Amino acid sequence: MLPKVILHNAVSLDGRIDGFPIDLFQYYELAASWKEDATLAGSDTFLKAASEAPPEDESAFLPPEIDPNDKRPLLAIPDSRGRIRTWHYLRSLPYWRHFVALCSESTPQEYLDYLKERHIDYIIAGQDHVDLRVALEELNSRFGVKVVRVDAGGTLNGQLLRQGLVAGVSLLIYPSLVGGEKQSSIFRAPDLPAIAATADPVTGPGGMISLKLLQMERLKGEVIWLRYELK
Repeated sequence: MLPKVILHNAVSLDGRIDGFPIDLFQYYELAASWKEDATLAGSDTFLKAASEAPPEDESAFLPPEIDPNDKRPLLAIPDSRGRIRTWHYLRSLPYWRHFVALCSESTPQEYLDYLKERHIDYIIAGQDHVDLRVALEELNSRFGVKVVRVDAGGTLNGQLLRQGLVAGVSLLIYPSLVGGEKQSSIFRAPDLPAIAATADPVTGPGGMISLKLLQMERLKGEVIWLRYELK
């Protein structure tokens, strides 16, 4: 069974996700309204923050204390290449109750052993890359995940949309124009196929994804909050 997947991002008016100041308290306060069972985050976010992580100590190898009443979400990160080596630091943060690495059959055995030694669960889904659909279904069956909030950049957002895995989109639109060519966009995906029509009920004609506006709110700081579902 596929969990309900919600993309939640703060963007400038021209669709950038960096290069402008955002109200983080507001952002995460609204993100909490989804009551997600799991946060799906891109690996690049944590690779950029790796320099903040302290060295490992003996606590990294201790099994986690599991509280069945803990309502915090678990954190899932696609990491087929085994690049995330700061799980001990993530475990020290107060935001998540548990952690899952999403891997593939090409993930080095050395990395899987690394995860086992540190009591980090992992899911093998896909051959060369993480099969996101299979991984999401496994999160549901193994961990009871029914709602996933995606906290990621354009690459993971684009993959999820192109594969028809997204149920809704939540956007905080800031009154800023960033421009430029180096700034990241909310979606990065292959160009739409040059075809006149398709029978795919998810993407619609030419691969375009149609949305239905559910709600619109004006927030402090001239921020507009838009919530959509996929038609």
